[in-house]
Amino acid sequence: MRTTVGIIGAGPAGLLLARLLHNAGIDSVVLESRDREYVEHRQRAGILEQGTVDVLRAAGAGERLDREGLRHDGIELRFDRQRHRVDFPALTGGRSVTVYAQTEVCKDLIALQLADGGPLLFEAEALGVEGAGSDRPRVRFRCQGREDVLDCDYVVGCDGFWGVARNAIPAELTRVFERSYPYAWLGILADVAPSHDELVYARHDRGFALLSMRSPSVSRLYLQVEEGTDAESWSDDDIWDELERRFETEDGWRLERGPVTQKSVTPMRSYVHEPMRHGRLFLAGDAAHIVPPTGAKGLNLAVGDVVTFARALTYKKETGGDERLDGYSATCLRRVWQAERFSYDMTSLLHRAPGATPFEGRLQLARLERIAASRAAETDLAEAYTGFPFDEQG
Repeated sequence: MRTTVGIIGAGPAGLLLARLLHNAGIDSVVLESRDREYVEHRQRAGILEQGTVDVLRAAGAGERLDREGLRHDGIELRFDRQRHRVDFPALTGGRSVTVYAQTEVCKDLIALQLADGGPLLFEAEALGVEGAGSDRPRVRFRCQGREDVLDCDYVVGCDGFWGVARNAIPAELTRVFERSYPYAWLGILADVAPSHDELVYARHDRGFALLSMRSPSVSRLYLQVEEGTDAESWSDDDIWDELERRFETEDGWRLERGPVTQKSVTPMRSYVHEPMRHGRLFLAGDAAHIVPPTGAKGLNLAVGDVVTFARALTYKKETGGDERLDGYSATCLRRVWQAERFSYDMTSLLHRAPGATPFEGRLQLARLERIAASRAAETDLAEAYTGFPFDEQG
């Protein structure tokens, strides 16, 4: 089997890349180790930056997003039993974010790919990338019990942190930057209407809490818990009780309870692999970088990566120039490190570290009070949250 671009992974990054390449007249093949049902139902991110929404619309994947997505024009910061709303459009020249689950993005892109795109092979496990430094890289994969080879001009690894693509970059050429956090998120899905119409980020002496949603009738909520916590060690009532404590306000705001349908624990880490390119192998999304979920950047960074690659390859097709492909890693990493910085800032601002001193707690409150009182500080948060621009020179 032969194609121009071999894409490993049918998450939102790989699927969007296939769509962008199709629209540019460039053929591709997508290899996905899981079956279609798994891909369409694995729960992940749900906050889309303005730029991500714009790209999905331009790619032809905006119809259901526009109909069912929940546009949010701000977030609420909650601390010391006070509430402060950050107004995104007023601070960013009109930008916003949209709540639309990753599962729904994948469903939309899979439908488009199967309708008129290139091959999308489910249960096709990539075993390795060979010849990344040559002009004819190959992906070895297993599908339906037999091994095969996909010959490519380029390979893009959208296969996540545990995928095979990153391993094809020689270790002596790489640098890794990482940080693990000494806490995690206990997340629940609940069949109850969200108790607020925008996301609420709460800093509390007992730990962080987040009120989010998946739809007008399904709430998504998180609690900061100890690293290594077993989700089942928390009863439903204990979770709701703790959420109420951490969201408590002076004005008597109430948290609505409902049946918990899912519990999970998400570890917190920051990770960057440099470079994001070796020869004709390009890394995108979690294969190259991970951010703590506090800043809602993971999926959006992956979108930025594949947009940068698609633009660079389209430029190569139209002009014959390699400079944008050559600049892929540097272009993406500028955006990646800004997102890492913002995600780290949000995480350290809102979470209580084990052994934190009263001094450190007061510093957190001072930082939050500064955001609430200073338009400049508030603007910096709003600009980062709604998304750093895609670099046209990618």
